[in-house]
Amino acid sequence: MTYDIALRYQQALDPSALVTIGTTLHAIKAAITDCQNAGKNLETDPAITLLVRHFAAVCAERPSDAQLRRDCMEEIARLRRQSPLKTLAYRGVAYDEAAKRLFHTEGRAAMRRLADALELAEGSFDIRSNKAGPAVSGEVTLHGEDLWVQLSLGPYGPDRELCYRSVQGRSDHIGGRNHWAPVRDLLAPERFAARLVRDLRLERRPARRLVA
Repeated sequence: MTYDIALRYQQALDPSALVTIGTTLHAIKAAITDCQNAGKNLETDPAITLLVRHFAAVCAERPSDAQLRRDCMEEIARLRRQSPLKTLAYRGVAYDEAAKRLFHTEGRAAMRRLADALELAEGSFDIRSNKAGPAVSGEVTLHGEDLWVQLSLGPYGPDRELCYRSVQGRSDHIGGRNHWAPVRDLLAPERFAARLVRDLRLERRPARRLVA
């Protein structure tokens, strides 16, 4: 059975309450749903056309196109400079294959940078990625001769995305006492390497690097 609702026509005739992008978009989406439920063509529905025109008026109060384009370009540059790991940790990647794939790609790259900061010799460590099932993030693991670091989302709560401990060789998966750290620490590999050396009482020191 088809049905129609008068609300979209009323809002189209008096959109004065729709003053933000969010409220106007919500009204347009609801109007489209009502139109489809009624079996009508949304391309010719007068209420939808009026609401979309009102949406354009709401957006006209925003900065100019030139300014918005500059802002978009600045955001693109900022995002390219930053790892998305913090965002992914906040929003989660369960049941999102694209986000999960990005998490593992960025996680492996971050572990590689950590290995460099720790001055781990090539062949003395492994970086493993286990995607596991769709309901979890899986894990990205750096396993060296004397340390084990694992990145995962969810099971241990916020600010405990990183688990690390001392080990005795790459066949040792139990090792010493677990330590925890937030994912943001992995994004500062030099500082995190120094923390690992201190907390796990590693004999070597991480390389000192000049900041450009």
